[in-house]
Amino acid sequence: MHDVLAHRLSLVAMHAGALAHRPDLSEDERKEAAEVVRAGAHLALDELREVLGVLRADDRDEVSLSPQPGLSGIPSLVAEVTSSGQEVHLRADPSLWLRSVSLPGSTGRHAYRLVQEALTNARRHAALAATTVELDGRPGGGLSIQVSNPVPGRVFASGDGRGLAGMKERVQLAGGRFGAGQEGERFVVRAWLPWPEQVEPA
Repeated sequence: MHDVLAHRLSLVAMHAGALAHRPDLSEDERKEAAEVVRAGAHLALDELREVLGVLRADDRDEVSLSPQPGLSGIPSLVAEVTSSGQEVHLRADPSLWLRSVSLPGSTGRHAYRLVQEALTNARRHAALAATTVELDGRPGGGLSIQVSNPVPGRVFASGDGRGLAGMKERVQLAGGRFGAGQEGERFVVRAWLPWPEQVEPA
């Protein structure tokens, strides 16, 4: 629930803040930001209903879930965040997307949620700093994920720590490795997820 909603609500909060603290915005810019807040709030409510539906269901097979994003959804995630005003650079070998057809679906979903949560944290703690997302991997070698951003003139504050704790737990449950912390003038989140040499057909 945290992974799904924190990203959406932080985008809503960022645009609401612009409306409250940017008197220099033109009328068109103000209307555009208000529309993003409205649309984001509706999406957050829809996602909350879906998550609660899963939690309340007696039989998970009876729950109709929309397709969950995976590794191939990360470029769209970065585009969405960038269009909302957060500067993000995605670095990945173009052949990664071709290789990812053999990536287990659960691993792709873990990767997407990790990047999503790391971008949410960067937006919360270093909103004006450019964030870099780096992806690399291959069958038999694992999937490596790194998200980093400059520390904005102070020691990085991790808030309540739930985001990082959730990421660590997700990676460990998937059989991977996780690390996060300040390295010099940057805060870096690193994760490695297993990528089997061959995936047995279902």
